[in-house]
Amino acid sequence: MSESERESIRKDARFVNYRKNEMIYFEDEYPKDLMCLLKGKVKIFKSGIGGRSQIIRMIRPIQYFGYRAYFANELYVTAASAFESSTVCLISMEIIEDILRKNGDLAMFFIQQLSIDLGIADQRVVNLTQKHIRGRLAESLLFLKESYGLEEDGATLNIYLAREDLANLSNMTTSNAIRTLSGFVDERVIAMDGRKIKIIDEDKLRKISRMG
Repeated sequence: MSESERESIRKDARFVNYRKNEMIYFEDEYPKDLMCLLKGKVKIFKSGIGGRSQIIRMIRPIQYFGYRAYFANELYVTAASAFESSTVCLISMEIIEDILRKNGDLAMFFIQQLSIDLGIADQRVVNLTQKHIRGRLAESLLFLKESYGLEEDGATLNIYLAREDLANLSNMTTSNAIRTLSGFVDERVIAMDGRKIKIIDEDKLRKISRMG
């Protein structure tokens, strides 16, 4: 971007702190801002039948979100909330659109981001509908590892999920998630300490995910 474009963004940028579980945007709201997560973790989810939610994506720091609906000229079809205390930078989509119309490089950046997200979404639809419960849960654990990394021990996931959230990420009931996790523990694939999950045998976990 040019210096004048950067300056217009700097003038408009707002920094908002969200508490754990606080909503960032709701389904059916009109999208107004491009959002960039600076600190913390954010989940993108959709409400389902019977009050159940499906976690669509997990956002990690320096990822952009919340802009697809604006480009599609529609209301949000998902909601977003802070998974833990988080800081988000908000920039008016009107300013972003104005810059994109003049800056082909930045426009290409967003096209690439949308294309990557679409590819991930397509793959998740296939996996969540065709894989069995064990495969879906194994894939979710690997997804969390790749998204947020491991703690200093090199094995414990650097994110602590409630069983309900893990179930929502894996498209299964909480009871099925608990049973499947217990099975993984018995097989020495993982170990658990409260919400902490330690991957003991990543090769086996990948095999379970791959086999579905």
